[in-house]
Amino acid sequence: MEMKNSFIDQYVFPGDIVLDLSKMTNQTIKLGSGLIQDGDFITVMVAGTLRFSKPNKYWIESSHKRYIPSIGDNVLGIVVDTRSDNFFVDIKGPTLAFLPVLSFEGGTRRNIPKFEVGTLLYVRVVKANHDMNPELSCMDATGKAAEYGPLKDGLMFDTTTGLSRMLLSSPSPVLETLGKKLAFEIAVGLNARFWVNASSPSVVVLVGNTIMQMESLTPDQQKIRVENMLQKLR
Repeated sequence: MEMKNSFIDQYVFPGDIVLDLSKMTNQTIKLGSGLIQDGDFITVMVAGTLRFSKPNKYWIESSHKRYIPSIGDNVLGIVVDTRSDNFFVDIKGPTLAFLPVLSFEGGTRRNIPKFEVGTLLYVRVVKANHDMNPELSCMDATGKAAEYGPLKDGLMFDTTTGLSRMLLSSPSPVLETLGKKLAFEIAVGLNARFWVNASSPSVVVLVGNTIMQMESLTPDQQKIRVENMLQKLR
């Protein structure tokens, strides 16, 4: 089967075969980080996204703890300062982001939300470029609050951008398997953070710690690992 293009821009796992050189006659390729040749096969060494650049280079874009803001991303931000017009928010990017006090559904000067320093927010990136601080919003594209706003209680976990994207894949073997036995809420930000809440603090810790162990595993391995963990619960 021709595999030349099927994995490009897809999240891949260690052991995945992404190229079959026997099907690529008269072609010379260059391998970048995260890939290794084994006979006629090119195999993944680290989890990440397979990238390709013309004319012939392939590499794995692996996880990072530093986040580069992009328009439309949903992220978890921490309020670090409040001003009359904006909240300044840490989203793990190169610079602080700002959240206008009117960027809320029905927002007016008479009903400005009051967020203390340290408040955790689920927000959307609406502006991002290299020349200015990213701008955030607590509304979706239609102006509705949707799921955006402060996240109360629970715990936030710092992870990597790769793990965040893995959790947001559909379906996520980790979340699907955990959800069959445990009741919890989760919010995942593309900025290498996720938040978990449940009725019991022990469930919050269990879910969070389980997720943190999953990045280097294949989907099948993730499912098996989670099922084994859940069997140990009484």
